[in-house]
Amino acid sequence: MTDTHTAVPAAKGTLVELNGIDIIDESERMAKPSDLFWPWFAANVSVFGMSYAAFVYGFGVSLWQGVLVTVVGVTISFLLCGIIAIAGKRGSAPTMVLSRSAFGVNGQKVPGIFSWLISMGWETFLAIMATLATATVFNELGWSSGTATKIIACAVIAALIVLGSVAGYHTIIKMQSVLTWVTGLATLGYIAITFRDIDLSAAAALPAGSNQALVGALVMVMTGFGLGWINIAADWSRYQKRDASGGQIVFWNTLGGALAPVLLVCYGLALAGSNPALIDGIANDPVGTLATILPTWFLIPFWIAAVLALVSGAILGIYSSGLTLLSLGIDIPRPMAALVDGTILTIGTIYVVFFAESFLAPFQSFLITLGVPIAAWAGILIADIMLRRKDYDGAALFDGRGRYGNWNWVSVGLMAFASVVGWGLVVNNFAKDAAWNNWQGYLLEPLGLGTFVDDPAGGYWEGNWAYANLGVLLALVIGFVGYAVLQAAAVRRQEAEPLAPAGRGGVTQEPLA
Repeated sequence: MTDTHTAVPAAKGTLVELNGIDIIDESERMAKPSDLFWPWFAANVSVFGMSYAAFVYGFGVSLWQGVLVTVVGVTISFLLCGIIAIAGKRGSAPTMVLSRSAFGVNGQKVPGIFSWLISMGWETFLAIMATLATATVFNELGWSSGTATKIIACAVIAALIVLGSVAGYHTIIKMQSVLTWVTGLATLGYIAITFRDIDLSAAAALPAGSNQALVGALVMVMTGFGLGWINIAADWSRYQKRDASGGQIVFWNTLGGALAPVLLVCYGLALAGSNPALIDGIANDPVGTLATILPTWFLIPFWIAAVLALVSGAILGIYSSGLTLLSLGIDIPRPMAALVDGTILTIGTIYVVFFAESFLAPFQSFLITLGVPIAAWAGILIADIMLRRKDYDGAALFDGRGRYGNWNWVSVGLMAFASVVGWGLVVNNFAKDAAWNNWQGYLLEPLGLGTFVDDPAGGYWEGNWAYANLGVLLALVIGFVGYAVLQAAAVRRQEAEPLAPAGRGGVTQEPLA
């Protein structure tokens, strides 16, 4: 692998970030923990969050059960992101580079591939949502909403995402601090206007679901929010000052990520519970369906805010997927990596918008599938972070001969084991629309947790636990506990080794406060 850990000096006032996966120079580390609020809040304040209410109700839970799983699931999932963000401050490098401490310099490529795939999937999904929302809003206004509109919308949205991600960290942080206010105010406007459509008594009358349904909805919320971002959590904290408080980093990361989704999904639960037609429409066009209950005069502000929020989230993801691409050994400048991923996003968006008959169901199926190994990886890295008492050895993160080694087969094996177990305990909720993913759930019948019914009209699972998706949580726990037990001694030995010669990595190894 090319040694790219030497920091690139930042040109004063430059618009495009030059740093790639290198260690951020001390002179550039000027961010404070509260700065983390803006990118996380702006990326998650989208009205799209309200549409998750329909997915929560899909598990057959009641309004109050939905509120419970939303508050708990969203908060815990972003809290886990906050813990991983601590690694960014300690090592001043992207998440997937810091992951080398647990997996080895080349061993990290195993979770890195899954990370890149899930990031690309998420950001393409957000671009698709923005394009479809444009067509739906234009249709509501009586304007052209056909192929030409979708082509133009797709081109403009893709261009915004690519330009933002190519510009990099500093431009994104400034942009997000502005978008937070724009999208936040428009979202409050949406709530004020649609509040009249809420019939709380009707929503509260929805029947309660089983404990298994509650667990299933909880896992879906965790996977759709914090766990969907966890593989990039340290990317935004690597510019933090050396003396920044780890507790403050966790707090601002969690608050910025969780605040908007908790409020939006809970409001969406009340809104969708009052109007079952919304639940049906959200399945194909989440944001556009939410626009159908708005008065005409508010459609344009709603559309602008919705698209900007979706674009905001996609920019964060493409920026980080570019860093992940570099961590896999692709030796190109960071802006070029972002451009490559942006091009792939554009192609994927075009295919889904113009050629795919259905995409939301296959996407959710894809999300759970990749969510299992990412959960296992997250458990391993969180354990690694909690075991360490010193900053990372920057040089060793780029040298397989260093303290972290080339391959940590314990971590790779642990991730593989957790994934095999996890996949065996999750099922494809969309057996008909995503038949390619029906191989999962192979442990349910042997363990007596469910039975697959091969119905000609579409296969499905019977059993209280079949759709609880226990595999995601179990993979996280296996990764965390397994690494903490099996690698604690190895981490202590690593931290006892003398630091590499000065000038190789740009960080000092000092005890953490």
